[in-house]
Amino acid sequence: MNSIPRFFSWMFLAIFSWAPLAQAAADLEINTPAITSLKQGMQQRHGELAGFYTSGAVGLTRDGLVAVRDPAAAPLAQRQMMNSLVAAENQDRQALYREIARANNHPEWEDEVRSTFAQRWVSKAAPGWWYQNASGAWTKK
Repeated sequence: MNSIPRFFSWMFLAIFSWAPLAQAAADLEINTPAITSLKQGMQQRHGELAGFYTSGAVGLTRDGLVAVRDPAAAPLAQRQMMNSLVAAENQDRQALYREIARANNHPEWEDEVRSTFAQRWVSKAAPGWWYQNASGAWTKK
């Protein structure tokens, strides 16, 4: 009689602990030629954006993108270039999230990939850079 409750306990654990395994997490380190190309472009652009992050002109958004936070923090002569860099960066970031989800054979995971990267960008941001917190308010790291 004692073995029957133990059996049901085991079955309950087996069923409910297996369920998360059925929905494996995305491999964020997956690599395809498209992902490599996007990452290379973003890495090259990072050097050009770094000064804008440092000045506070540009910040990281809560949805994994980059935004012009304070245009006055950038010299007037550099604002057009800053806007172009932000637009190109956002285009590549959106393509990166989409491509990682597709490479994992789960295009529906794009929002989760974006969310995870948004957290990663903030965690890797240098002290003094600005980012949007969960409520959307700008916060200095």
